[in-house]
Amino acid sequence: MAVEIERKFLVKHELWHELDKPIPNFLKQGYLSTDPEKTLRVRATDDKGFITIKGKTQGMRRLEFEYEIPKDEALALLDNFTEQNIEKYRYLITYKEKTWEIDVFQGANEGLIVAEIELSSETEAFDIPIWAYMEVTDDPRYYNSRLSIKPYSSWQ
Repeated sequence: MAVEIERKFLVKHELWHELDKPIPNFLKQGYLSTDPEKTLRVRATDDKGFITIKGKTQGMRRLEFEYEIPKDEALALLDNFTEQNIEKYRYLITYKEKTWEIDVFQGANEGLIVAEIELSSETEAFDIPIWAYMEVTDDPRYYNSRLSIKPYSSWQ
């Protein structure tokens, strides 16, 4: 079984904007199911499509199964079967030999920047970059499936 172990942190905007960054990948994603027990996500990137099934989050871990599909089919699924899609730019940043995925959200979630790191175990040690500050791993408001229902802009 595929298990995802992930930790999430908010990103300090002022430090993020000063950082040298690689060219990001644009992601558009939506959910066929946002049930917390099992989510079903469709994603289109710059050149690929994916369908992903995720189990219930338990601490930092959950089951995850991801399959590549043709991009045009991913876009058709997003256009015809999902409602509030998430759009974001994803940057891959290496910090102290670990890859961080930094998502800069657009649209209704604009203003939110989240850094994620995938780990091989829940006890794996890693260094937190200066631009990452508050951990939100256990806060369901920051789950992408939740952001598609209750966007960041509606929190005020």
